[in-house]
Amino acid sequence: MTATLRPLARACTAGLLAATVAAASVAAPAPVRDTAETMFGVTVHDPYRYFENVRDPQVRDWMAAQGAQARQALDRIDGRDALEKRIAQLSAATGDAIQRIVRMPGDRLFYLRRVRGERQYKLVLREGGRDRVLVDPQVASAKTGVPHAINYFMPSWDGRHVAYGLSAGGSEEASLYVLDVRTGKLVGEPIPRVREPIVSWLPDSQSFTYNQLRALNAEEPETETYLDSKVMWQRLGAPASEARAVFGPTVNRQLGLVRLDVGAITFVPGSPWMVARTTDTTVPEGSLFIARVADLGHGEVPWKRIAGPEDGIVDIDLKGEELYFRTHKDAPLYKVMKLDLRQPQLSRAVEVARAPAGGVLEEFAVGRDAVMASVREGTAIGLREYRAGDTAGRRIALPFTGAAHLHEDPAHAHGDWLYTLSGWTQAPRTYRLQGSASTDTGLHPKVKLSGAPAVEVTEVQVRSHDGVEVPMTILHRKGLRRDGGNPTLLNGYGSYGFTETARFDPGSIAWLERGGVLAYANVRGSGVHGEPWHRAGFKATKANTWKDGIACAQYLVAQRFASPATLAVMGTSAGGIFVGRTVTDAPQLFAAAIFNVGVMDAVRAEESANGITNISEFGSYKDPKEFPALLEMSTYHHIRDGVAYPAVLLVHGLNDPRVDVWHSAKAAARLQAASSSGKPVLLRLDAQAGHGVGSTATQRHAMQADIYAFLLWQMGKAGTH
Repeated sequence: MTATLRPLARACTAGLLAATVAAASVAAPAPVRDTAETMFGVTVHDPYRYFENVRDPQVRDWMAAQGAQARQALDRIDGRDALEKRIAQLSAATGDAIQRIVRMPGDRLFYLRRVRGERQYKLVLREGGRDRVLVDPQVASAKTGVPHAINYFMPSWDGRHVAYGLSAGGSEEASLYVLDVRTGKLVGEPIPRVREPIVSWLPDSQSFTYNQLRALNAEEPETETYLDSKVMWQRLGAPASEARAVFGPTVNRQLGLVRLDVGAITFVPGSPWMVARTTDTTVPEGSLFIARVADLGHGEVPWKRIAGPEDGIVDIDLKGEELYFRTHKDAPLYKVMKLDLRQPQLSRAVEVARAPAGGVLEEFAVGRDAVMASVREGTAIGLREYRAGDTAGRRIALPFTGAAHLHEDPAHAHGDWLYTLSGWTQAPRTYRLQGSASTDTGLHPKVKLSGAPAVEVTEVQVRSHDGVEVPMTILHRKGLRRDGGNPTLLNGYGSYGFTETARFDPGSIAWLERGGVLAYANVRGSGVHGEPWHRAGFKATKANTWKDGIACAQYLVAQRFASPATLAVMGTSAGGIFVGRTVTDAPQLFAAAIFNVGVMDAVRAEESANGITNISEFGSYKDPKEFPALLEMSTYHHIRDGVAYPAVLLVHGLNDPRVDVWHSAKAAARLQAASSSGKPVLLRLDAQAGHGVGSTATQRHAMQADIYAFLLWQMGKAGTH
């Protein structure tokens, strides 16, 4: 059960590990090899374009030296090891961690669980109140010395088998396996290049479909990675070579699919229909096609298109003859519709659920007798039940205010619901909801954090550059003095409509108990106020994302939570645009910044495997209408010589399949050359990590400790408690 690291990752891993031992204490600056291009009348300079070839030995050596230098600097910070120990202690005190619960007929629960003190999540079956481990990725890790992780799983409807993806080193390059639940033995052979978590079993549980990427040859660029994928139909136990392609751009040419249409097929017991859905893996709005399950056995499937991206459909569920879908068309805060597939014209769909005043309908689930929806109000998410004929629904009273997440009941086999509730100061609990009563399932242990301070949570509205009010949540220990001297970390993201949501992070208590403040800003580009808020930080309007961030930073200083000497800002992944452009536009506001696996060069991003899938969110530099906004949101291109930038810690895993490591490398080299402040610019690299998906508990604790220690060091508070 061993997934394989791509050749680049293997080469970089070996190079970095060797260099970490022998690296000099001070890494040499990166040579400038400027590439200048004129794009639509604008000359764009790229002094470190050659870093994009991370296979280049010179680039690998430079990154290795940078990684070693960062490690040495971080390890010397007073109190850093104590922080890691405390973070691990706090994490262990919360007990076993649980992710993704799938509820199958017979009240069988399949879920991922990381036992207290262990490194990685295992796939577990709970049946009759007893748990049994089905898949333990630590077995593969022990054999190879490389961390492995379960990327996804899907049980068969009869519960006899479970399909799951396993990848190595944070690469997310999963191979698909099928396990016999009773015997614990694998069925058939591993299937490579099944990255997307869109495996679906046919109603008889004897076969399944999955999306498989093409095998690229050595001459093809990595931008081809997600193009022309196919949905394959695999019979249980049959050789993978006998799998049949049933959907995809090169399979159904008459459907007019584009090369980036990544397909998935939905089946459910009791329904004669199957639904094929396409996305580009980034924006959820795609096309929908239907056919009868019986059509799979008779040549090419006669798919019928019933919806396109223009219909704004972002979620679907299938039950019997009816398709349920969530859409923002004519409903900026979303609604759920129902369509009888025997008359599949969208104009015939009827409304099932709508968002209440002040709420955003974020998720929905179809049960035996009703529809349940997750409704967002700020960082909190509540539940609302909708029964036939009642599109307004009724609010469900929850045990405490937080964010509720509904768990999957894909067969619609139950008349009650399972959900997990978590808050800023409340650890997750999983409840069974029957009628209006929530009963604790006991899946999570009771949490008692020794020595943890009482935490105060404040919701504020911050006036941004154009007068728009931006919501921000502020956490700190009760009784904190607002004297401008508190170490404060501002977090933001602002892309894809993803929203900062109430969540319990035990490790963050190590920051709060040292007098730290945490602020979470729902800047434009998030979905806190529905699709219009997302679109207000999207492509041409993207500048609102970091201008909102600057306004939030100014608020924290004005309200004396912090001062520029004690304020830091952080963004992750696409949040690299938020943090990077906030820092480059207002460097005087910050003592330090964390660029975590961030998009730093938005112009060149589409020249990577995953970058091409993000054109729909950010734009293309090849489009004269979209190029100006892309250049404006590109941190790398806004780093100016002679500016006193704050200290910056750039964090990246070498095996990152979502944001290539060269983003951080290019930004680090440019900042080191340009900044006049004399403050450190460190490039922290992990040779056995990627984008954070699949990282072990040990890796996560070490990274959090490094971030907090770096910030306290730069704020003059290292070693304090």
